[in-house]
Amino acid sequence: MNDRARALRNTMFSSVGIYTEYFLGMLTAIFIARHLGPTDYGKYSAMIWLVAMGVAMTNSGTASAVIKFVAELRGAGRDDLIAATIGYLRRAQRWFLAAILGIGGLLFLFAGEHVAPGLDHVKTFAFLVISIALRAQYMFNVGIAKGFEDFRATAIVASIATPLNLAMVVVAWWLDAEVWVLFAVFVLSSAVFFAISHWQTAPLIPPAPEGVVLPDALMKRVRRHMRLVAVTVSVGFIAASEVEVFFLNFFKYPAQAGQFKVAYQLASGAAMLVPGVIGALLLPMMANALSQGRDVAARRFVASTTYLALLAAPLAAFGAVFCGPIIELMYGVEYAPAAPVFAACLFACAVATTSQGGSSLLVSADRQLTILVLVVGCGVLKVVLDLVLIRSWGLTGAMYAYLAVALVNAVLIVGLALRTIGLHPDWARLARILLAAALAAAAAWPLRGHWPPLPTLLLAALGFSAVYAILTLLLRCWTQADLEHIAQLHARFARGRPRMVARLLAWSARPLSKESP
Repeated sequence: MNDRARALRNTMFSSVGIYTEYFLGMLTAIFIARHLGPTDYGKYSAMIWLVAMGVAMTNSGTASAVIKFVAELRGAGRDDLIAATIGYLRRAQRWFLAAILGIGGLLFLFAGEHVAPGLDHVKTFAFLVISIALRAQYMFNVGIAKGFEDFRATAIVASIATPLNLAMVVVAWWLDAEVWVLFAVFVLSSAVFFAISHWQTAPLIPPAPEGVVLPDALMKRVRRHMRLVAVTVSVGFIAASEVEVFFLNFFKYPAQAGQFKVAYQLASGAAMLVPGVIGALLLPMMANALSQGRDVAARRFVASTTYLALLAAPLAAFGAVFCGPIIELMYGVEYAPAAPVFAACLFACAVATTSQGGSSLLVSADRQLTILVLVVGCGVLKVVLDLVLIRSWGLTGAMYAYLAVALVNAVLIVGLALRTIGLHPDWARLARILLAAALAAAAAWPLRGHWPPLPTLLLAALGFSAVYAILTLLLRCWTQADLEHIAQLHARFARGRPRMVARLLAWSARPLSKESP
């Protein structure tokens, strides 16, 4: 298999795994949220966040190290060192795990009523110990598979374990089970994820020769990588995740924690599935562009930012107008207070997605230290804002804290990227894109409140999409090259019909002013 075929195969399996796990995971979360209601779902979500935090910190230096160094050793033809390297990283992971569980035990001992209000602290801590241990091992195994470039294994794990998890949750929902049954389901699903991932990755590891010793140079690089990445991942997880759910529970707002969780989860998922598809391709694209010269990278950054804005702006505008029907359809009327939070989170996610070109450019330009400082700063800012705003204003404070940090992070990333390349985006075109999204939202506004959520959203989505597409042409949000390509596709697949579209494309493509690249 040549490199191109291998890359396409890996992309396919990776996409299958990601989208299967995300879509079925979202469906599972909807069942749980509807079944538990906001208060119990807030408590449940806070514990799941603690598991995720524990897994991130346990694997903070080891999961990425196993990907990096297994891949390097394979490329260097040193397969004899792979098993020993993985063994060393597993031992390091166990030390990380012991430290995290020790900190967690002290947290429950001295602040259990704040960490898990209304829950049995012994049972909850036992749940965290088992879940973090199993999920951390599962993620480590995923890292092994990625190091061997076996994305088929990760797709198989997601394709088997995620549907089983959904099935168990549906059974619990059908039996009207209490929250502790769902905690047990999470533990069982964690065991399934671990078992299947171990079954898939164990055969990949070549046997280690007797008496093999890892070279000192390799050990120094592994330790340095773990120290650097441990800080970045741990603080970055706080900055990027829904830590507000934890703080809302900490200050005894469990129902509002449930509201924030559904808003955040739906918003982040929508941003990942729509503009995030392009965002996932930006890192290799920017690295390739920089290898061709700074001017090429600058033009590509400008173009990618424009395309991301074309996808993210309508997403945020549609969510702002129809956040109420969306939440009601997905989660029910109990979660109506989450609607404005969902709109705010969706806007924040859209802004963050639009800035992905900047972050990819900084990584490709070897500005990792700058990114580390930015991540740590945003993480500290988020914790401070959460402590101040959530204590005083609960759900509203959480919404403003999340929105503020997302905006600060995006502005700093884009600003640093602009300084790196010395070229500015076409601000006029970006403004026209925002205007097109705002006008399309205004045109769809009268559809609110006349029908149940499903027909409202179907009709609104069709109308909004059509109006937005037309407005992007009328307001010249596309480059001439874009329009020529769209016209070719229209002529090829629609045979130029309707002719009104062909004429509109031709009109919009007329060069009235100098286009930016």
